[in-house]
Amino acid sequence: MRLWKLLGLAGLAGVAAGGVVIARNERQRRAYTPDDVRARLHERAATASPEPVPPAELTAGRTHRLARLLRRP
Repeated sequence: MRLWKLLGLAGLAGVAAGGVVIARNERQRRAYTPDDVRARLHERAATASPEPVPPAELTAGRTHRLARLLRRP
């Protein structure tokens, strides 16, 4: 019986520790101002590939799902 109590307390401590980690991550995520988020998005957009992928490369694989969708009339 004592073993079950210890396992229960260990589980309860694990749940509490998980809640603390989630709350900390949420606080860090919400700490960004809208200007910070906008600046990060602009940085990511600047490093992204500026050229679109040609349709021939998208439809190269016959079984590719996107290729099947693009072939539909």
